[in-house]
Amino acid sequence: MKMLKPSSLRWTGPSMDERRGGPSRLVLGTAQLGMPYGIANRKGKPDAAMAESIVRTAWECGISRFDTAQAYGDSEAVLGRAFRSLGIVDEVRVITKLDPRKPCEDEQALRRSVEGSLKRLGVPVLHGLLLHREEMLDTMEGVSSGSLKGLLQDGLVRRLGVSVYSPERAWQALGLNAMDIIQIPASILDRRFQKAGVFKAADDLGRQIYIRSAFLQGLVLVDADHVPAGMDAVKPVLERLETISRRYRLSRQAMALLYLRDAHSGASVIFGAEEPEQVRQNFRCWQEETPAGFLEEVAEAFPGLDEAVLNPSKWKH
Repeated sequence: MKMLKPSSLRWTGPSMDERRGGPSRLVLGTAQLGMPYGIANRKGKPDAAMAESIVRTAWECGISRFDTAQAYGDSEAVLGRAFRSLGIVDEVRVITKLDPRKPCEDEQALRRSVEGSLKRLGVPVLHGLLLHREEMLDTMEGVSSGSLKGLLQDGLVRRLGVSVYSPERAWQALGLNAMDIIQIPASILDRRFQKAGVFKAADDLGRQIYIRSAFLQGLVLVDADHVPAGMDAVKPVLERLETISRRYRLSRQAMALLYLRDAHSGASVIFGAEEPEQVRQNFRCWQEETPAGFLEEVAEAFPGLDEAVLNPSKWKH
């Protein structure tokens, strides 16, 4: 089997070119491969052939990191089959999250859980192992912390981290030496973590920020006229986005990615896809030039939005 080669295999930190538009900062999110996900999802879960094509396209674009979770349906198994078929199991870097329904306190159960992920993914080591919910940070005292660190010492995991929702929990994670990866929601609409100083603190401490919800689960791509019933609060926000889109002649997809690329130049950005063309579109958007004045206008247009807009758990649809 011929092994596919991405344009960049080894990542040692973003170069100046990569900080602008190189693929090394992009991460393919794979919740969609294991279950229907996102407000803009119209196609549902892709079949095996489509899933492999999505992974192949990402790899050929130079994207070698993949974000998944034990709780994302059968996403890990779907990824593993694609990696094996493409002959890239030894080259990909996978970040997965522990099933939040299973306790971290039982060291043997934790190890079996991680070994299960490794088997499903077919990879020799996890690039990152994250606590799936911010509340799990409270178990990082004592035995749980030691159990997680044991996975590092035994070579099953390279980095530990956590997926958080609130800036307060991000600061809690930054206070724990074991937490190398902090996954946070941020977007063209959501600047809470920037205002709280999380990005700067992570950079100062040498921690890695992974941005999820780059499109706010697809909301920033929805037309104002097609907002689901019960979500009227987001209509004026989407109308302002459309105004900026027309002014700078940028698609909202490009706006969302360019904002994160340039406003947070040290962070990795996760995006999902329902089909290969969406991967290619996102990659092309990532490489576009940012018009003068764009970042400033976005900051002025969306200084601080309500939780009803920023928190998907509060959406009524």
